[in-house]
Amino acid sequence: MIPTEPVGSLPRPAKLQAAFADYDAGKISLAELVAEQDAACLDSIKRMEATGSPINSDGEQRASSFATYPLTDTLAGTGLAENLAGDGQYFAIFTDGHHRQLPRLTGGPFRYKTYAADYLEKAVPQASKPLKQAVIAPSMLALLYPLDGEVPGYTREQFLSDLVDECEKDIRKCFAAGAKRVSIDFTEGRLACRNDPNNPWTGRGMLEGFIDLNNRVLDRFTAEERKDIGIHTCPGGDCDSTHSADVDYAELLPSMFKMNAGYFLIQLASEPDKEKVYKMLGEHSREDANGVKQVCFIGVINPQNPRVETAEEVRDDLLLAAKYIPVDRLGSTDDCGFSPFSIDVKPKHGSPDVARDIAFQKIESRIKGTAMASEQLFAKAAAQ
Repeated sequence: MIPTEPVGSLPRPAKLQAAFADYDAGKISLAELVAEQDAACLDSIKRMEATGSPINSDGEQRASSFATYPLTDTLAGTGLAENLAGDGQYFAIFTDGHHRQLPRLTGGPFRYKTYAADYLEKAVPQASKPLKQAVIAPSMLALLYPLDGEVPGYTREQFLSDLVDECEKDIRKCFAAGAKRVSIDFTEGRLACRNDPNNPWTGRGMLEGFIDLNNRVLDRFTAEERKDIGIHTCPGGDCDSTHSADVDYAELLPSMFKMNAGYFLIQLASEPDKEKVYKMLGEHSREDANGVKQVCFIGVINPQNPRVETAEEVRDDLLLAAKYIPVDRLGSTDDCGFSPFSIDVKPKHGSPDVARDIAFQKIESRIKGTAMASEQLFAKAAAQ
């Protein structure tokens, strides 16, 4: 069978988003917020399992966002970790004009406040099928350090050394807690090629440094461990908007596959020329990445569009991709998490609750279409 897995996040129910806001405003207690998170996680796991998905997630319902879960309890900054201030640089400016901001490092040492495994440990008892866990890339958190100058008493290299230690710990704790797979979110990779004058870090030529930093973490794992450690790339996905879809994949992929990960989750369903990218994946992904073959999980579902893809469309995407990517290194996924940030009204969908229902329909199409493609591809192989 062609493997298939989600990226990670699901739209938070409107009730949970309201609870985050009420907690920020001091209207409810942490225990009341946690109760809403627990309910949303259980619903996420059970409904994802019902789609037939062989590997699932808790929908990241407890996380402030895919990028800030180690740093703060809520997206508004309640419970910000030590040695951080809330006035950091924008990590992304989206095409609809809204932005997302990171905290700013004010001192050392750098330590996570929350590890992804803290969420996973609560999810595992709720699940009857294997779970995966998404974690944030060190390259994203490197942007916590000021672009210019140094933090007094804490050099950039001291910070990066601590950061690599924390990212390795984040991944290892996930596996220890029971994760079958761990994927590293690397949305900043494509954005690093954009050179947006309104977002200074994107014009600093940081991509190669990002790749090297991420490999500092990956190279601490054996080839056997890295089979189950992936990289996710996409042009962003927040409030049904993107931040770097205009960047040609040719600027990213040759560098991206230098990372010694075992698999890659790659946004593709929303690409205008999928076949061109399939060909590049076949050319640049490696049969041997320091002891592990790189499997390309192509995006077959667009979380930003409320239209539900058919299973036949998913099948056809995979069959076309198989012309360029060896079948034993081909998988399917969604373009992005369905809501990487905890507060997301999903405007093109009408509401987060409608978007949540649509997400499970889309996941079911991915599962069915992948099975259809598998049957056709492996029947063809058997006949040869």
